Amino acid sequence: MVTKSKTMPAGRFKARCLSVLDEVRDSRCPVLITKHGKPVARLVPVEDQDARASLRDSVLHEGDLLSPIDAPWNADS
Repeated sequence: MVTKSKTMPAGRFKARCLSVLDEVRDSRCPVLITKHGKPVARLVPVEDQDARASLRDSVLHEGDLLSPIDAPWNADS
């Protein structure tokens, strides 16, 4: 999906901040905020929590990890 960034002067952003936040959330389209025509910040939508990669259920249970193992081991060597 290709989204086109919208540009907005800082003064206009300041006056409409809350509605711009709603627009970015709903449209998923970032907004470039400028001061005197120069970019100063980019407002981007937050990734959807469900869309992010998760480690849930990715770790296998390996049994007792704290008990000594049967192999000889020397920390000084």
